Amino acid sequence: MEIVNAAFFDHFMDPRNVGVLEDPDGKGKGGDPSCGDWLVIMIKVREEVISDIRFQCRGCSAAIATSSVTTELAKGKSVAEAREITAEEIEKGVGGLPEEKKHCSLLGVTALNAALDDYLYGKGKKKA
Repeated sequence: MEIVNAAFFDHFMDPRNVGVLEDPDGKGKGGDPSCGDWLVIMIKVREEVISDIRFQCRGCSAAIATSSVTTELAKGKSVAEAREITAEEIEKGVGGLPEEKKHCSLLGVTALNAALDDYLYGKGKKKA
């Protein structure tokens, strides 16, 4: 597989929003058992807007780059707007992906939606 474009290389070599959020408002996971890639996304939400977001990823260069793009697309968006982020938008953000790596953009969608679900499910509950 060969991916050579500036956006992809930039997000792979200098991924944005890597790390752990202490006491996140939502946390979600995504994974692809066929290749072993996994992604965890953590979000902070203020007034229904994603104010901070972090990710941890184990995977190939495409998994890392698409995870970085996912966080950039989501940060600053309302919960409803973030729910609308698609795999196609993520792929576009890295300048495209070959067919055998398109599943990497689904990691972002899956983990982000799981984090949003976690936030929405826990929103009315008091944290200990």
